[in-house]
Amino acid sequence: MTFDWNWNTAWDVLPILLAAFLQVTLVVTVVSTAIAAVLGLIIAMLRRSVPKPVDAVLKFAVDFIRMTPIVVQLLLVFYTFTNLDAITCGIIVFGIHYSTYMAEVYRAGIDAVPAGQWEATTALSMPKGRTWSAVIIPQALRATVPALGNYAISMFKDTPFLIIIGLVELVQAGLVYGGNTFRYTEALTLVGIIFLAASYPTSLLIGRLEKRLAFSY
Repeated sequence: MTFDWNWNTAWDVLPILLAAFLQVTLVVTVVSTAIAAVLGLIIAMLRRSVPKPVDAVLKFAVDFIRMTPIVVQLLLVFYTFTNLDAITCGIIVFGIHYSTYMAEVYRAGIDAVPAGQWEATTALSMPKGRTWSAVIIPQALRATVPALGNYAISMFKDTPFLIIIGLVELVQAGLVYGGNTFRYTEALTLVGIIFLAASYPTSLLIGRLEKRLAFSY
């Protein structure tokens, strides 16, 4: 293993890393984040609306998924549902796993909405759907955007776990190249740069969205 930098090697491995990033890492992150955001909100709303026995069941399911390693979930789903291809399996598992975290974030945001807001919608005979979409969710999002964004970035950094179901994502592509050429320095350095180049703009976007929501009410 050598540690000297070789630009020819760097230019040689870069297309391979970008292909793995665009075809696997980015796809799984973006689609899974969308699933997690929507499913997490549904779970949080259900827990606020259903009777206590049903809420207890939902809480147990959320805690079970959240406290079980994502590696175990990937293996379980991949080898149980053999008709699923690896990338679909990864998207489903990441989406459901992170939805449990996002559900807790949404729930905290919903609980932070003043009781007077709920009472006002009741006094105005506002339909439940309108209450959620026009009053509760917009206010809850103001407090939850930073945490939701952090989970999206965490999901992005967890994608190397996809290696256990045979997906060649960004990190694995770098390791494979390094193993074949004995040039790990360039490959793994570029892996880190690509991760940073994708994560940092996302954090800036989340910050701008947070400020926009803060001044829109």
